[in-house]
Amino acid sequence: MTSSTPTVDVPSPDVAAAALPGKDRGDTPAEYHLDTTEVTQLEEAAARLRDAHGAPGLPDFYDHAHTAEELLPAGLRRFLLSYRRTERSAACLVHGFPVDDALIGPTPDHWRHAIRSDAARSQELWLAMCGMALGDPFGWETLQEGRIIQNILPIRGDELRQSGYGSESLLEFHTEDGFHPNRCDYLLLFGLRNPDLVPTIVASVRDVRLSDHDRAVLAEARFRIMPDTEHIRQLEALDPAHPALEKLYGMIDSAVPTAVLSGDRFNPYLRIDRPFMDVAPGDTEAEGALDRLMAELHRVQRDVAVGPGSLLIVDNYRAVHGRRSFKARYDGSDRWLKKLTVSRNLRRNFSGYVLGNHRVIV
Repeated sequence: MTSSTPTVDVPSPDVAAAALPGKDRGDTPAEYHLDTTEVTQLEEAAARLRDAHGAPGLPDFYDHAHTAEELLPAGLRRFLLSYRRTERSAACLVHGFPVDDALIGPTPDHWRHAIRSDAARSQELWLAMCGMALGDPFGWETLQEGRIIQNILPIRGDELRQSGYGSESLLEFHTEDGFHPNRCDYLLLFGLRNPDLVPTIVASVRDVRLSDHDRAVLAEARFRIMPDTEHIRQLEALDPAHPALEKLYGMIDSAVPTAVLSGDRFNPYLRIDRPFMDVAPGDTEAEGALDRLMAELHRVQRDVAVGPGSLLIVDNYRAVHGRRSFKARYDGSDRWLKKLTVSRNLRRNFSGYVLGNHRVIV
């Protein structure tokens, strides 16, 4: 069953996720709450898919289980299809997926261990099914060994990095993989564990207030977005001779200028990753407009504490996201999310794949 009334109170430990309003209510995330019948249907679907098509972290799963999304409860599937078709909000939430804290085991200390475990197989299957209702899931050759479903968790030594493995620094607002022309349309974050209610922060471009002049400047190709360091770092460590590295280095040395805002002038799409972008030397007009946009995004931001059994879906063209800082314990109890990226048009990836599978790109 659906609910159009958002949760706006600060979440207590038994609340899986809560969307907290920014200073302006504005673009409020749509929410869906699973009932007991739907949970049973999801569990039956997971049992049916679990051993039939392999792991949903691997690309072949999506070609073999190409109708898996049809096993979603009808109400949830309608909610997801409506979200895709109407673009009525920059983010949405689904609550109530089962997560057994003991069964999934401790939060792994590294993504390398997480991708080789099937402890959260049911949750990965539900995440995959939801992603398939929105479009085509895909992954990156440069991230987590090309897995389609990735893991967001703190890693010792990465506390200050601008990545999902950091903890002690603010993960600044960004478009997911904003440097890449084939970036995802939707980012899905499925909560397995979040005892400290560490918030994901989300801001919708629909809520910002900008002058006509700044909107015009931001719609011009005057901004360069470079690959974030995680894409390069993982591949350098795994395969330093990989040809994809040369492509990534080239995207840094010869980044093609792009617009930050595109589409309808007053209902635009957004592409931004402030820590990894710049403007031409001396272009103070573009830099000022970018800074004012960032200030607006911070003004309208809202916190979403994604906890066990909740799924946050971010429209990667309508919203930016980040994460508040927190102190990791590294004792198996830290925040752990499953991540999936989804494209509305997978064929645009054909020219970029390197694995012989267009679901894994660079």
